Amino acid sequence: MKQISTLIIILLAACGTIYAQNAHFSFNGVIEYQKSVNMFALMKKNINKDNENYMRPAYENYIRNQPQFKILKSTLTFQGDKTLFTPIEPENPTNGFGISIMAEQNNTIYTDLATNTSVAQKKVYEETFLLKDTTRKINWKITSETRDIVGYHCRRANALILDSIYVVAFYTDEIPVSGGPESFTGLPGMILGVALPHENITWFATKVTDMLASVQKPITPPTKGKPIDRKGLTKTLQSALKDWGDYAQSALKAFSL
Repeated sequence: MKQISTLIIILLAACGTIYAQNAHFSFNGVIEYQKSVNMFALMKKNINKDNENYMRPAYENYIRNQPQFKILKSTLTFQGDKTLFTPIEPENPTNGFGISIMAEQNNTIYTDLATNTSVAQKKVYEETFLLKDTTRKINWKITSETRDIVGYHCRRANALILDSIYVVAFYTDEIPVSGGPESFTGLPGMILGVALPHENITWFATKVTDMLASVQKPITPPTKGKPIDRKGLTKTLQSALKDWGDYAQSALKAFSL
C-alpha cells in the first residue's frame, strides 16, 4: 500500500509539473474591449413627472427607430505592471435625447500598477483634464463563480465604488497583471469583464493578443489637459453642475468613474 501511495503522489506531482510547463501566462499584449450600453434603460431613467410631456414621446420615438444597445470599443495595452486604456472613436457616433455621460467613453488612462498611480486624460464637455492621482482602491470580494471569456478561465469578484455603484468583474490569473478597462484594477489577474448592473453598462473583452515585450512600443501616459487630482476634479464638477438639478448627480458619477 505504501508503494501504491508513493506512486500516486509521484504521478500527481508529475502531472502538476507538466501542467505548469504547458501553462501560458501573458505579461505583454493588447486586449480589445466592447462596451455595451442599454440606451433604452438609460433614457427611461431620465423621464420624470416634470419632463414627461416632451421626454416620453421622444423616448418612444427613439426606441422605435434606434437599436437598444450602443456599442463602443476600446483597447488596453499592457506591459508588465503598466497599462494604457484607450477608447476607439466610433465610426458612426449616435446620440439620443437626454443622453447620459455613462453612454460615452471620455477617458484615456495610464496606470502604473507597481506604484499604484495613474494618469487619466478626461474629456469633460469642452474641457480636457489631466488627472494625476493614486489608483482607486476597490475592496473586491472574490466569489466562487467562474466563466469563460475569449478562452480565458475567469473568476467573479464584486465591489461597491463611489458609495453607490455596484460592480461585477471577471478576472483571469492567466494574465497575471492586476489591470482592467477604465479605472478598474486591483484583482489578482487581468479583468476581462465588468458589469455595472444598475447602470445598464458592461465591458467585455472580445480579443486578447499576446505580444513580445521586444516588439511593443513603450507605454507612455497622456500629456494633454489641465493638471488636477481626483479631489480637485470633484470640486470643479460640483461647482459646474450645481444648477443642473436631477442631472447633476448622474453626470458627476459618470465623470468620476
